Amino acid sequence: MCLLQWKRMRWEDLTESAPIASVTLLRLFHCSLLITVLAYHSTDRRFDPDLKTGFLKWKPDYDSAATEYGKAAVAFKNAKQFDQAREACLREAEAHENNKALFHAAKAYEQAGMMLKEMQRLPEAVQLIEKASMMYLENGTPDTAAIALERAGKLIENVSPEKAVQLYQQAASVFENEERLRQALEMLGKASRLLVRGRRLDEAALSLQKEKSIYKEIENYPTCYKKTIAQVLVHLHRNDYVAAERCVRESYSIPGFNGSEDCAALEQLLEGYDQQDQDQVSEVCNSPLFKYMDNDYAKLGLTLVVPGGGIKKKSPNAAQDKARGPAAVGSHADEEEDEYSGGLC
Repeated sequence: MCLLQWKRMRWEDLTESAPIASVTLLRLFHCSLLITVLAYHSTDRRFDPDLKTGFLKWKPDYDSAATEYGKAAVAFKNAKQFDQAREACLREAEAHENNKALFHAAKAYEQAGMMLKEMQRLPEAVQLIEKASMMYLENGTPDTAAIALERAGKLIENVSPEKAVQLYQQAASVFENEERLRQALEMLGKASRLLVRGRRLDEAALSLQKEKSIYKEIENYPTCYKKTIAQVLVHLHRNDYVAAERCVRESYSIPGFNGSEDCAALEQLLEGYDQQDQDQVSEVCNSPLFKYMDNDYAKLGLTLVVPGGGIKKKSPNAAQDKARGPAAVGSHADEEEDEYSGGLC
């Protein structure tokens, strides 16, 4: 049934044959979609008149060409022809660039990246989104650039965590330059957790220090305490007790840290680690204060092992007394009393 015949059908005919009408509607929808795709399939020929010049037309009409390429991209996307949609988006972006419309060009590049995402070509998608973010910056819209970088980081996080870290750090830098510190902290937090997850502990320590500095700047002191715990765990996993101790010592300058529950737990943790007391370290790391941190940091606590295999150091006298038995302990105590029984002189 052609479209003209469909328009001439009466409402009574439709209501009398509802099943037939629904099937006809479905067929017409598929036909119209096919016609749309075929109409835009020869994009070069369709948009040539907009880009050609002549005696009465000295400058190509990039604006009209970009509009038509955008329509083509939508048609291909609706038809699940993602490769053709990507190509149309790229041509749209090129037309906008030639027209000096950087913001719209960046949007088109970002859409092309989304088409590549649908095709599971994630590294290529990230490249296009990065290009879009650079254009947003050139156009003077840094917030949009940072959001695009965050979107790219989410795309590639499971495939290439290293690249995701780089993208999150770039987004954090853009947000920080715009003094949007809370958004910058969100990006830095994602980067820090990925670094810990990937066992890139040296970089994680630096990232956590940057987070902590910004939280201190905006006077969010309780979160500073949590970041100090994360820092200490990272340093201890790096087998750097000195750095962990220095981290706690420097945190005494944060208002409210000295005397807090976090401070007491960290002092107990460092004491147990220094004395190679695995039981004490495990007790601290299994406390709610540590267990309810972000998963990546909680895992650091649960897997922390003191050096020396976790054997608590014993004093020489204690070891000898244990070997001799209770009687030896008593005699040792008597000897100490006898030594000073006559006074100090």
